[in-house]
Amino acid sequence: MRVAIIGGGPGGLYAAALLKRLDPTREITVWERNAPDDTFGFGVVLSDETLGGIEHADPVVYEAMCADFVRWDDIDIVHRGARHTSGGHGFAALGRKRLLEILHERCRALGVQLRFRAEAPHPDELARTHDLVVAADGINSTTRETYADVFRPRVTTHRCRYIWLAADFAFDAFRFEIAETEHGVMQLHGYPYAADASTVIVEMREEVWQAAGFADLDEAGSVERCAKIFAEALRGRPLRSNKSAWTTFRTVTNEHWSHGSTVLLGDAAHTAHFSIGSGTKLAVEDALALAACLEEQPSLDKALAAYEEERRPVVASTQRAARASLEWFENLDLYLGQPPRQFAFNLLTRSRRVTHDNLRLRDAHFTGAVEREFGCPDGTPPMFTPLRLRGLTLRNRVVVSPMDMYSAVDGLPGDFHLVHLGARALGGAGLVMTEMVCVSEEGRITPGCTGLYTGEQADSWRRITHFVHAQSPGTAIGVQLGHSGRKGSTKLMWEGMDEPLEDGNWPLAAASALPYKPGSQIPRELTHDQLADLREQFTAAAWRAANAGFDLLELHCAHGYLLSGFLSPLTNRRTDAYGGSLENRLRFPLEVFDAVREIWPDEKPMTVRISATDWAEGGTSAEDAVGIARAFAAHGADAIDVSTGQVVCDERPDFGRSYQTPYADRIRHHVGVPVIAVGAISSWDDVNSLILAGRTDLCALARPHLYDPHWTLHAAAEQGYEGPGVTWPAPYRAGSRRPQTGRTDTPKQRLTLGS
Repeated sequence: MRVAIIGGGPGGLYAAALLKRLDPTREITVWERNAPDDTFGFGVVLSDETLGGIEHADPVVYEAMCADFVRWDDIDIVHRGARHTSGGHGFAALGRKRLLEILHERCRALGVQLRFRAEAPHPDELARTHDLVVAADGINSTTRETYADVFRPRVTTHRCRYIWLAADFAFDAFRFEIAETEHGVMQLHGYPYAADASTVIVEMREEVWQAAGFADLDEAGSVERCAKIFAEALRGRPLRSNKSAWTTFRTVTNEHWSHGSTVLLGDAAHTAHFSIGSGTKLAVEDALALAACLEEQPSLDKALAAYEEERRPVVASTQRAARASLEWFENLDLYLGQPPRQFAFNLLTRSRRVTHDNLRLRDAHFTGAVEREFGCPDGTPPMFTPLRLRGLTLRNRVVVSPMDMYSAVDGLPGDFHLVHLGARALGGAGLVMTEMVCVSEEGRITPGCTGLYTGEQADSWRRITHFVHAQSPGTAIGVQLGHSGRKGSTKLMWEGMDEPLEDGNWPLAAASALPYKPGSQIPRELTHDQLADLREQFTAAAWRAANAGFDLLELHCAHGYLLSGFLSPLTNRRTDAYGGSLENRLRFPLEVFDAVREIWPDEKPMTVRISATDWAEGGTSAEDAVGIARAFAAHGADAIDVSTGQVVCDERPDFGRSYQTPYADRIRHHVGVPVIAVGAISSWDDVNSLILAGRTDLCALARPHLYDPHWTLHAAAEQGYEGPGVTWPAPYRAGSRRPQTGRTDTPKQRLTLGS
């Protein structure tokens, strides 16, 4: 096999060494346009996991790297004169130039041809003359652009400028330092990579970079200026550069990673922000996976498919974490006013890969100090601290999120709803929410949706609230009021989500006469008189909800239902006072809110659920979401329940763990209103992390509560918590310990004896 590798960075060189080591008959050539000792950046950080893979695949490379590693455990966070240190993290780094030297030596020893200062032939020519072409030619990959119609790359440019520099001394920890200057916030990321040298990255928002005059400075001027700004962190020492230039980070993704016999590797295929130290790590892991798949699969095409199948989910997970991290730094100014230790905890957990639980394992002293500053009593996880909204005190921060059950008859909640909501109330959550309860018969989503438009329905709801209050004292129950708008008159979820009924349809009404999707019923555009009637329907339902004994009322202004349809520019095309500007689009939802708030008892809280993004071009922007939340808060909303999407059918959500929480975080810090975070929050560790970092006040979980109605009780048991934040119902107390699942006394294997 003849193998061509384009690019002599760590990923390309390591791939060459592995492929040659696994099969010495392979003829492998690496083309690198730069000289052997040319490199950009200074230090490389690798995880223990990556190092384990290198040790297993090529002990020679591993041992050479170990000889030059600098290792440390601490992270220092310096902000407003205070330094907080968190230990137990475990880092290993070495100079990038030394890493390349090690890989050069290994490649030469194995017989790989290294061609420096040499442009690789055109990818078409390499594909004709080689059996495999590995494109490791970096973020500006010529190969990727040559076959862009096949790879279908997407490059996203972000909002900060940064520059790679170095200092001629070793930091004693990974250091994050925040500088609040007259021009704006700047940050330093620094870490040692040798006994006498450290990498230093200086980063700031584009507008700060412009205001500070960096655009007018040459390389030397920028280096000198950065050293002056961060003089304390650098102990008054200078910085040095290596063809360093200010740049903007770009996230690269590709729909496909291979084309015929050509495959992408490392930054050519994907990038992840440097703040989680993953670029070289991902490239080296790509090389390991590619080499393994070529060994394991019977043909090249199957090997390349297996390589992509193995690596794509790993890379996607890393990119989600990296994006969360880079966006945290882009919005750093939101968090500057947090208490010092909470700020440090927030920074450490920004990517969601470090969590409350594993940070406590790494450094219990630091995490305990953050908890005490937050107000956690001894032995109390953050999720079990109380929260007060008006006259209602929630005993913990867990909410059973509203979930449509589609199990009502004529809008009437029955035994199913009693058991469903009653079970989850017994399960320990601080607040249990109903599904969207419709304010009129025409406001239902499906024939199976519940309502509060008759006295009989109110009586049925009273039966449920009475059960919750009597059998699960301390648990609050809230009602979510809404109207389906253009998304009504559809089949039950399991019969066809959002599909129109085959018969028995009822007329729909919406902000504008736009169907939800092709084939959906076209709603009528509401007139001013009909808007007044709708306000009456909401207030009548709110009056019944109060009499039914609900503790909290949430107005549903999300997910493309009627009130949400007014808020989004994609669904509101009106030309009157209720359409056009955000102020006008807010007008009717605020009128409904005010009318309901007047009816709803003053001592009881009222929340609003919004879709903070439509996940679609031209939809609700991040600035719109903040404006919407600010308007509702100004009208008396006690908390904003921050969801996303489901407004238009062609949305493209960026799914992932806790993927909607950044929107809640942004609203909480911009508006200063309590928020409820939702969206793939699935573990008690996530809840603790989000609460303690100050990104949300409450966490609403849906599917986890379908899987386990006693999710909150089990979260307490697993954390060894017994306190006022959660109470096991007396009949269930015998089940408060996890049952044994099988034998645990079998002897462990200690020796492996040869034959």
